[in-house]
Amino acid sequence: MKLSEVKHILQTADAVDFELENGTKVPVHFHVTEVGVVTKNFIDCGGTVRHEKVANFQLWDANDFDHRLKPQKLLNIIALSEKALGMEDLEIEVEYQGETIGKYDLGYEDKHFVLLSKTTNCLAPDKCGIPKEKLKINLIELQSGNACSPGSGCC
Repeated sequence: MKLSEVKHILQTADAVDFELENGTKVPVHFHVTEVGVVTKNFIDCGGTVRHEKVANFQLWDANDFDHRLKPQKLLNIIALSEKALGMEDLEIEVEYQGETIGKYDLGYEDKHFVLLSKTTNCLAPDKCGIPKEKLKINLIELQSGNACSPGSGCC
């Protein structure tokens, strides 16, 4: 989700609620402790130099049980970040504390922002030696002779 989408949602939202994909709610007394731009310059395993830039929100669950972040307050924080940091309309990455700091993509469903799990992946599978997935054939097909009939292209 891009920053512009979050701003659009917040303009008509009654509340700012976050939850994890599994339905676990971020406590309603959370704080947004950071809104910023994170730039990552790196080389992938195939030797390609890459550059990534995301808008970053950091959520913090404090013991401040009376705190409630209102949509307009978050809009004000975003506006200040855009002005002070020159923040562009970037994809948003959210940091939230679990057993360690987790990084999540952001979605929106049923009036809740949803923290979407991120995964790692090889960015250069053609260069780093990951074998291609092999054709899988059921053994029963080999026994019945159906696996490699003339004209099938498998022989």
